[in-house]
Amino acid sequence: MEKKVDFLMTIIKGNQFMRFIFVGIINTIFGYSVFVLFIFLGLHYSVASAFAIIISIAFNFKTTGTIVFKNNKNLLILKFFMVYVIVYLAYVGSLKVFALYSVSMYIAGAILICPLAILSFVLNKIFVFNQE
Repeated sequence: MEKKVDFLMTIIKGNQFMRFIFVGIINTIFGYSVFVLFIFLGLHYSVASAFAIIISIAFNFKTTGTIVFKNNKNLLILKFFMVYVIVYLAYVGSLKVFALYSVSMYIAGAILICPLAILSFVLNKIFVFNQE
């Protein structure tokens, strides 16, 4: 079992997208848990999403920057935040579509995890943590 874990960690360390997936899983669990908590507390999905994203940004910035893109420049936080504004708008817009069809916000939030993760990776790679 230990050899399998070591092999997996070697792949993750050597591949930026795999690191993004690994870190993304951690960030997603954290952010989705906050979203679910706010929905459970009775907040509107747009407010729950806003709070979940705002709370998650600092945590995500550090994990994504240092682990995925090997960049710990704190000055990039504004660009990172702007990426999350775009992701938030895509998220809320998508949630609104699901709401029109009476889909549970719990299910809608879960469905949107993968497409928004891909959007986030692409935007961060191009606009925030580009190595130029």
